[in-house]
Amino acid sequence: MRRFKILHRTYYNFSSAVRLEPHVLRLRPKEGHELRIESSSLEIAPAATLRWHRDVEDNSVAIASFDTPTQQLVIESEVIIQQFNEAPLDFLVDVYATNYPFSYTADDRVVLSPYMNAASPAVGDPLAEWVARLWKAGEPVQTYALLERLCVHINQSLSYQVREEPGVQTPEDTLARGSGSCRDFATLFMQAARHLGLAARFVSGYLHAEPSSANFGSTHAWAEVFLPGAGWKGFDPTIGKIVGTDHTPVAVSRLPESVPPISGSFVGPPGATLDVGVWVTALT
Repeated sequence: MRRFKILHRTYYNFSSAVRLEPHVLRLRPKEGHELRIESSSLEIAPAATLRWHRDVEDNSVAIASFDTPTQQLVIESEVIIQQFNEAPLDFLVDVYATNYPFSYTADDRVVLSPYMNAASPAVGDPLAEWVARLWKAGEPVQTYALLERLCVHINQSLSYQVREEPGVQTPEDTLARGSGSCRDFATLFMQAARHLGLAARFVSGYLHAEPSSANFGSTHAWAEVFLPGAGWKGFDPTIGKIVGTDHTPVAVSRLPESVPPISGSFVGPPGATLDVGVWVTALT
């Protein structure tokens, strides 16, 4: 078991006093047999009333409501977690899904259908052509090995780029540019896996890593694929590795734009600046 402290600070500064509309906060990690929350605190200024619930994809969500006009909004989340996913490769895939291609069972497809492509891509689709260069129809390959190949290829063939602007690039944009952020790489991996007929979803969370061009103190994103017998397994194309104890998931979604850590609006004169700091520290 490993322990981590996650500190996530967000500052909004407005041009003058504004009225804050309710804000949606996705800051609490997803608990389960691989991750437990030891302690957590959420400090907000001006003071807010919090209402907690779980959304349709079982993410823990807080709605913050405000009564006081303000020129600054400060949200600080501090969580200490216990991570038990120290052997991420210790899993077994059901026999029928060990080798690719395979088909999900009828019962699983009912649940997984929102995370799969509804239609085949058109002829000449850039993503389809890119995937075809990674796997030729008829090539014998294990399902996990193919996903690992996809994850590593994104890491090695595309350039990581910090993008402060909101939004997510389409897979076609990322391939054309040859670069993207972690959320762009996660989206590319997710859509490529779906093109292969696999169920995949987007994950927003945190990564414990030494500061670098790919980790400068921010939230992180990766993707998960559903493997029968193993469940949802995470792949991080930004670093080219399967997800392990250094990854802390917070929210999952079939759409990457659906799970920002903080979202909301204000009423008042236009103009606002945003400063975000994230620190993930290993504890003894």
